[in-house]
Amino acid sequence: MSLNDKDIRILANTLDPEEMRVAIVEDERLRELFIERMWERQKSGEIYKARVESVLPGMNASFVNLGDGRNAFLYLNDARGHDLKPGGDVVVQVTKTARKNKGARVTTRLSLPGRYLVLVPESLDVGVSKRIEKDEERSRLRSIAREMAKRESVGVIVRTAAEGADLDVLESDLASLLNLWNEIEKNSRKQVSPCLLYRDLGLTGRVLRDEFSERVFEIITDNEEECCRVEEWLDRYSGGINCPVSVHRGNTPLFELYGLDKEIESALDQKVWLKSGAYLVIEQTEALTVIDVNTGKFVGSSDLRNTVFRTNLEAAEEIAWQLRLRAIGGIVVVDFIDMDHEEDRKALTERMEELFANDRCRTKVFGVTHLGLVEITRKRARADIRSILTRSCPFCGTPSRVLREDSVAVIVKRFIRKVFNSSKSEAVMLELNAKIAEYIYETYISQWQDLFDRHIALKSSDSIGWDKFRLDFQGTKESLERRVDQLSKEGFVVYSST
Repeated sequence: MSLNDKDIRILANTLDPEEMRVAIVEDERLRELFIERMWERQKSGEIYKARVESVLPGMNASFVNLGDGRNAFLYLNDARGHDLKPGGDVVVQVTKTARKNKGARVTTRLSLPGRYLVLVPESLDVGVSKRIEKDEERSRLRSIAREMAKRESVGVIVRTAAEGADLDVLESDLASLLNLWNEIEKNSRKQVSPCLLYRDLGLTGRVLRDEFSERVFEIITDNEEECCRVEEWLDRYSGGINCPVSVHRGNTPLFELYGLDKEIESALDQKVWLKSGAYLVIEQTEALTVIDVNTGKFVGSSDLRNTVFRTNLEAAEEIAWQLRLRAIGGIVVVDFIDMDHEEDRKALTERMEELFANDRCRTKVFGVTHLGLVEITRKRARADIRSILTRSCPFCGTPSRVLREDSVAVIVKRFIRKVFNSSKSEAVMLELNAKIAEYIYETYISQWQDLFDRHIALKSSDSIGWDKFRLDFQGTKESLERRVDQLSKEGFVVYSST
């Protein structure tokens, strides 16, 4: 692969444990965003020794206690071979993270993903990723997997990354997974339920495991420790692919420097403009996502049929990109501009199938109807960006969305770090929305002051926007104290520990 084929950069913003972010940037455009929060840890893939709370044959389900305050849902079909009784123990793995009012979904069919293989301990099944298309390579890898499965009496699934990998590399990956499984088994015998037995790699490690390839030309972190972990991962799993890793140390935050914060903000907008002047309107609901295609400012250059077809093709490319960027799963209905000719509808369907062919989340495209509607089903692999970063408006009682309190808090923290990195100020005061100021003061302010070893005060305001803030003061601690006293006398609510 030539240097010209390397078009992906991975950026890891892991300075703040409150919210860690890893971005996949392709051709200088944000393609995917992965977010993990300290108080909403990623659970998918975790293995627990759980306690059975109840068994409901009429629902073909059992509820099990993972020890985190919310019972998980286990289909009885996923627990074949296990005698489930209330009060008993069962080892389960999270297959779907808890969200909103739903607890996590778990299974007793455990699997451990490595870089090249997936170990299925209590099975003898063998499989090869469908994304490996060459028949000769599929046959080679399947033969290796069968030999491994037979020798170790386990199931083995070959991942896409294994394409072209040598036998020694695959054997090493399997050995690591077997050692990990032995450790999990040992802990499950020792520990008392409910308890955590295994947690997957950190966010950056998981992204590298699933996304790293020869196309990646650079990895940048803003954390020295994370940089070391990435280098260790590359030494072990890169398969000899040379990829430089560096640490960003500038005063400007990493994501801000590369324009990603603005792209993330745009990924929350309903309207998406296309280069031609046409646009999409993306509306997410609990049950499905509806996307409307509009010609907008695009009037074409020849005839109506050509204008409509070109607009729909351009929209299809952007829709594929947006579904991946926003991590939208489930049912998606696209209202394309009506096309009168069957050959145009067929060509659009074929193009969409091409666009989704390399999507890691299994996606199926159903044909265009006479009304221009296309149904898409996309596997929901993780929470979508909108649900992670926003919430329903706490004021207006409408379906409109605003950033969550914790989302605003992390933005504020990054701004404070930028101010302190750019000056020798001993103290700062920010003016924020009253509810946000109270939330940050009660939840984070003491931690932030310890981290930065500076003084932070928050001025509460009823007139400033929910997610808006401004720097009211920066200077010495003594000057801040005088400013706080002055504002308090004027009737302002100021949160300060000075």
